[in-house]
Amino acid sequence: MEYPVLSHHGGTRGVTGSCHQLHLDPSTSLLIDCGLEQGADAASGAESAPLGFNSQGIQALVITHVHLDHVGRIPALLAAGYRGPILCSEPSARLLPLVLEDAYKLSISSEPAAVARYSDFVRELIVPLPFERWHCLIERPGLSCRIRLQRAGHLLGSAYVECDMQHEQTNTRYVFSGDLGAGDNPLLRPVQPPERADVLVLESTYGDRLHPLVGDRVQQLEAAIDRALADQGTLLIPAFSLGRTQEMLYELEGILHRKALLNKAGPAPADESLDWSQLPIILDSPLAQRITDVYRELHGYWNADAQARLAEGRDPLGFSQLVSVDTHARHQQVVNYLKSTGRPAIVIAGNGMCSGGRIVNYLKAMLGDPRHEVMFVGYQAKGTPGAVIQASEGVQGFVQLDLDGQLYEIRAKVLTLGGYSGHADQAGLLAFASRGKEPAGRVVLVHGDAGAKVALRRAIEAAFSQQGRKVTVSVP
Repeated sequence: MEYPVLSHHGGTRGVTGSCHQLHLDPSTSLLIDCGLEQGADAASGAESAPLGFNSQGIQALVITHVHLDHVGRIPALLAAGYRGPILCSEPSARLLPLVLEDAYKLSISSEPAAVARYSDFVRELIVPLPFERWHCLIERPGLSCRIRLQRAGHLLGSAYVECDMQHEQTNTRYVFSGDLGAGDNPLLRPVQPPERADVLVLESTYGDRLHPLVGDRVQQLEAAIDRALADQGTLLIPAFSLGRTQEMLYELEGILHRKALLNKAGPAPADESLDWSQLPIILDSPLAQRITDVYRELHGYWNADAQARLAEGRDPLGFSQLVSVDTHARHQQVVNYLKSTGRPAIVIAGNGMCSGGRIVNYLKAMLGDPRHEVMFVGYQAKGTPGAVIQASEGVQGFVQLDLDGQLYEIRAKVLTLGGYSGHADQAGLLAFASRGKEPAGRVVLVHGDAGAKVALRRAIEAAFSQQGRKVTVSVP
């Protein structure tokens, strides 16, 4: 057998569960991500299932980013005996313990001493790597391997991984895309294609579509808030704690700042239905708060526009109208207060698909009242409560929703706001694959549904043909 050889332990049946093993020789390998299959991809009991493959010989685990579908099987890897380094970017090194600790509390144990032991154990294995610098992993006669992390634009710390290997006289470079950003993240620098790849392992989540041209999504968000709150209700935004919440806070701060400048310049219009200066932005998710604090501390990794806001003396993720709700008792107070009063508010709460977390209590309290509105800014997987609520948008008459075994009528307004995809579309994936100095001769498509992979394969083959290049595209 000729090495290197690639094997997959997830991320091939659907869009989740990324886990790829690069075998350098019969006894030496790297593991790129160790993610959990979620939603329709997942088998029953996936959170506590054993690893499912042999971990012996794995020299290092390299993490592209800290979403659970890329890191959620790390507990199983550790249970199987892995004690090697967990390599990731410097921001991911700060975020990974928070994400794994939260998952541990939900699926294994919430006992404080056990959680603390587990978190300390994980932190001891994490090795943060700077972006754009080669890191030598293996150096011995006949075999060397080094890796480099490059920004992927998906969320803070997200990276794609370049693996450069020397076998005797042969040099080979594998690139693992992880999840690639859509290029319009308000906080992050956009992704740049790899300069060289012999083999590219490429995600294909949106390989069969282009994102709609939605114009200025901040203007759309502002208009949607004006409409939603005109009748003194609460705007509920189910959001994922990591990434999407921070984007929403950043853009809400920008709207509030501009409104304040307009108010200073002159009196508000007579038809102004909402006093934005008194509008509370309520963040009701302990995990999202902890992650947002890390985002604020790591502002050196933000893009130039975001850093310019800081230079003006603004705090885009910690502004004065932001109210953080910590304890469960306080959470219940806020739910009851917003349900019973006529004061408008915006609530950002987890989880993003309404299948658990604090957003559920808000939905139970407010779905039956047409004063309120649910705004979706993220993907809703089939079968989740979020998908049922989203499907009720524009439907005449009442739709019933099952939450924790109880049926609730959806009378609240429902809106889906476009332009918030965290993944590159087909055009972005094509650019990543084809615009480097030395594009890959072989592309392996993972992390997508079957239709997306077929469409992206055809698009890649056509694009390379137009360039006069040869490419082999495979779907494991």
